[in-house]
Amino acid sequence: MVSGGSLPEATTVARFEAVVEDEARLRPGVVELCRRLGIGGELVRFADGSLPVYAVGEDLVLKLYPPVHAGEAAVEAGVLDLVAGRLPVATPRVLQVGVRDGWAYVLMSRLRGRPLGEVWPALSPAERRSVAARVGGALAALHEVDHRGLDVLGPPCWEEFLAAQRAGCVRRQRSRGLPEAWVEQIPDFLDATPVPAGRPVLLHTEVMAEHVLVRPGAAGWEVSGLFDFEPAMRGAAEYEFAAVGLFLTRGDAGALAALLAGYGLDRAAVGPVLSRRFLAYALLHVYSDLSTYLRLLPAPEEPTLASVADRWFGVD
Repeated sequence: MVSGGSLPEATTVARFEAVVEDEARLRPGVVELCRRLGIGGELVRFADGSLPVYAVGEDLVLKLYPPVHAGEAAVEAGVLDLVAGRLPVATPRVLQVGVRDGWAYVLMSRLRGRPLGEVWPALSPAERRSVAARVGGALAALHEVDHRGLDVLGPPCWEEFLAAQRAGCVRRQRSRGLPEAWVEQIPDFLDATPVPAGRPVLLHTEVMAEHVLVRPGAAGWEVSGLFDFEPAMRGAAEYEFAAVGLFLTRGDAGALAALLAGYGLDRAAVGPVLSRRFLAYALLHVYSDLSTYLRLLPAPEEPTLASVADRWFGVD
């Protein structure tokens, strides 16, 4: 029970999920936290996201992290401080960081614009390519940010992380409902698709249409913001494009080609081999769920992982 404006206890993932769904339990603690922080204004919870996030008035955002995810507050705040003013798009400015009743929180500035996912279906192919190129430029700048002083950023060893993800890949995909005909292809596909480590860069890891803001400008749609950095990591740059292909370009070959060009990737480096590496990283991603992707994204021409790579991550 919530009493005295305390945030609900959440000590396991299952209980956390129940708490954040129960807005009536959560809100009194959030109202009290805002009072203690000395901030006011209409409190509106954003509908999307795995963590509870509130708009506070017109200019502030308050993001909450239950005890089981409290460490992600330090990651998000640290990365936002690192990237502030270093990207060609706006990112939230950290105003306060703290802990109350075991819940961590980050108070940050609110970005302006509309989620890209809201406008993407109505954009022309040329507009999609233009926006995608700007996202690519932002990712290139992000990957150049010096992250070496941010000790909370993981994983400690990228090669060990990939090895662990690969060792558990079949089990995870099977547990998430992937049909056996697809599961059986995974070991051979990963064997045939080595993913070079490369130099470790600062990764957002979840660049999707919901985390990119846009607004109309004199020359068309502009990218006005990038947010949600709590799952940030350090690792190989190509890992970034798994989420990009799945949740932003979503099989639009022209948009993906424009994004990679905006990133600065040489056209000669783009082809089936790269597409297969992007899919390999999609299979190895922390939150990978191929069964869901197969339901939501364009169907491949053939029921093979190679064909999936061509359909979702191809640019030809």
